Amino acid sequence: MYDAQPLLSVSGVSKSFGGLQALDDVSLHIKQGLVTGLIGPNGSGKSTLFEIISGFQKADTSRIEFKGVAIDTMAPYQIGGLGLLRTFQLSEGGERLTVLENLLSAAADLNEHRLVGSIIRFRSVLAQERTNLAKAKDVVNLLGLTPVQNEYAGNLSGGQRKLLDIGRVFMSGATLCLLDEPTAGVNPTLVNTILDALKHMNREREITVFVVEHNMRVITEICDYVYVLDAGAVIAEGTPDQVQQDDRVLEIYLGRNRRTTH
Repeated sequence: MYDAQPLLSVSGVSKSFGGLQALDDVSLHIKQGLVTGLIGPNGSGKSTLFEIISGFQKADTSRIEFKGVAIDTMAPYQIGGLGLLRTFQLSEGGERLTVLENLLSAAADLNEHRLVGSIIRFRSVLAQERTNLAKAKDVVNLLGLTPVQNEYAGNLSGGQRKLLDIGRVFMSGATLCLLDEPTAGVNPTLVNTILDALKHMNREREITVFVVEHNMRVITEICDYVYVLDAGAVIAEGTPDQVQQDDRVLEIYLGRNRRTTH
């Protein structure tokens, strides 16, 4: 399972802000078809790494390849066009669009047509719009958002906004999704819904997932492999069980020494 070719290769990523070394020679590989977790204490560099991979920040040094293509110098929209998308800790944008409108705007085959071209291809354009609408309604139903499908996104709860973010990924045709704390601040009931959606994303939609999370239950339940960051460096990696038994993780990330139970 873990011998699959990397979909995303990150090598020698370093980033400093003034005198603060946020990332120090970070290397990791995301295997296609797996759910990979990234954990670590606050300030360890997790979000900075996601920012760099997705093109929102530039590293001081790096070699990042997605599908064998170097993306270090690409803009976020160019990286997204290759099929690598990223969500944020706080959902942004689309507040004055309804849930359905948000999903339709994320459709992978959404194209801006010139007026003349749209008239000439009217039937094909109309058929595609109908297909996208049916797909969006399927996503709404899958995520349990049917009761609020016509509600403005800005009026949704935090958990519902997180689900909408996941829905946009479903609509986008992404190959790899970077999820930044998808369950942060979400009530326990919606956490279960989000977990089910992430499993569906990976197993049924065949989207590779790279997720930052503080909730170890989420990491244990959905991740195949986990990297641990501390002070900008990878200090451990392995399966969820392996990293939870690593002394460095117990001492640095969990903030306690390993205890022997009797």
